[in-house]
Amino acid sequence: MSWGTELWDQFDNLEKHTQWGIDILEKYIKFVKERTDIELSYAKQLRNLSKKYQPKKNSKEEEEYRYTACKAFLSTLNEMNDYAGQHEVISENMTSQITVDLMRYVQELKQERKSNFHDGRKAQQHIETCWKQLESSKRRFERDCKEADRAQQYFEKMDADINVTKADVEKARQQAQLRHQMAEDSKADYSSILQRFNQEQWEYYHTHIPNIFQKIQEMEERRIVRIGESMKTYAEVDRQVIPIIGKCLDGIVKAAESIDQKNDSQLVVEAYKSGFEPPGDIEFEDYTQPMKRTVSENSLSSSKEGKPELKFGGKSRGKLWPFIKKNKSPKQQKEPLSHRFNEFMTSKPKIHCFRSLKRGLSLKLGATPEDFSNLPPEQRRKKLQQKVDDLNKEIQKETDQRDAITRMKDVYLKNPQMGDPASLDHKLAEVTQNIDRLRLETQKFEAWLAEVEGRLPARSEQARRQSGMYDGQTHQTVTNCAQDRESSPDGSYTEEQSQESELKVLATDFDDEFDDEEPLPAIGTCKALYTFEGQNEGTISVVEGEMLSVIEEDKGDGWTRIRRNEDEEGYVPTSYVEVYLDKNAKGAKTYI
Repeated sequence: MSWGTELWDQFDNLEKHTQWGIDILEKYIKFVKERTDIELSYAKQLRNLSKKYQPKKNSKEEEEYRYTACKAFLSTLNEMNDYAGQHEVISENMTSQITVDLMRYVQELKQERKSNFHDGRKAQQHIETCWKQLESSKRRFERDCKEADRAQQYFEKMDADINVTKADVEKARQQAQLRHQMAEDSKADYSSILQRFNQEQWEYYHTHIPNIFQKIQEMEERRIVRIGESMKTYAEVDRQVIPIIGKCLDGIVKAAESIDQKNDSQLVVEAYKSGFEPPGDIEFEDYTQPMKRTVSENSLSSSKEGKPELKFGGKSRGKLWPFIKKNKSPKQQKEPLSHRFNEFMTSKPKIHCFRSLKRGLSLKLGATPEDFSNLPPEQRRKKLQQKVDDLNKEIQKETDQRDAITRMKDVYLKNPQMGDPASLDHKLAEVTQNIDRLRLETQKFEAWLAEVEGRLPARSEQARRQSGMYDGQTHQTVTNCAQDRESSPDGSYTEEQSQESELKVLATDFDDEFDDEEPLPAIGTCKALYTFEGQNEGTISVVEGEMLSVIEEDKGDGWTRIRRNEDEEGYVPTSYVEVYLDKNAKGAKTYI
């Protein structure tokens, strides 16, 4: 099968067909190019999606990724990022192996097609020129033959006419011979041109056109083969990344299989365990018997006769201190401020050094205690342990830096031309000072941690010294105050900055404003859900089921201020009581 023999007369159709083939190839190139754009866009969207759900650094989300389910999700995001990378590889390979190659091939194909059809048109023009020459010689031969025939007839007519002179007859005879000779010459020329045309025509249809059409056929077949190879490459590019994509999917499956629900449950326990013991059984309340509150009030009335009354200054109701007993007898003379100061500093049951006041103010201002005493025991232990670990890492970092500076100094001592050893003394002293400071901080937090874990019964003198806020050279009374300190209602410890600040606070707050002040009004009542032993200063012990008055709501620190029988008041954990606020009381919040 050859286009040259089978399609010798279909030059125009072949020209249209080959142009259609090039259009098909360009359409396929456009298809592949759009596919690469889609792959790039898809990869970009996958990467943005993976980045969108990545945990933010130093945020709460980052802490959530310690759970196995969240870790699996993070692995999925990372695998999807790699998955997006494979789609980028697909786009790059299709562009380099198909699009660029085919675009270059299309240019070559167009040039080859143009050259082949140019040769074909040239052959067509040559055969058309030969045909025109043949037609011209044929018409000339025909015309000469007719002219010769007319001249012969005219000669015969003149020769038969007796009235015509002999000269005219001779002239007619010569004219007839001339026309006859011209006809013979035209015949010979026509015959020659005809032979030459036939030869050209045979070569045209049996040599030139078949050769040109054969080239066009081969060009078209190469185009068909090339587009087939491109389609194979198209599939192979996808096939090459399948193993890597499979590994990404296997990684997602492996991450999913690594999810451990038991481990996540244990992490929830570690994250939210408070360390408190669960409440005991609720006692039966026998309402046929007089209420405990009435009994306690009767006992109070009888006890007031033998002991001074406890009152709270109205101007100090917003403070967490001090619960000082005062004798309201008008006969008693007002004591000097110095006597009250000595009594305050040496009396153990009082809240010393205004720790509770500072604690309340810090909570109201939103500050977090340094020892994390605002947290439940278990959570506090975890925070302290984390702080100790962080400090140890900083110590190790500073230690490495000190060792490096020491080695550099040794090098300078051995080779003075490299540098001055004295120039490193300041830096070395600074690093050493930082190490000492960090070690003191670590010892302070370790002491708090030991106290939380039960290794120490209470905060020791050494721990207070390590905190950097204890002054051993202060006045003896102030020292006794620091040694006798108890924990505040939430277990926090607040140290005084100096003797001077303590004296200023005492001189300012221990004034006559404590005299003749009314106690804080009750804003509701509460019922003790559990028994609470108020061992720390500022707290009050309650018995399960006991009814008491509420004089100050929970300010966000987890403690509620209550009163028993007008002479005892203090703080109890809010979770240990059920509060019933009086909506009409001043300062009480309205709950809808």
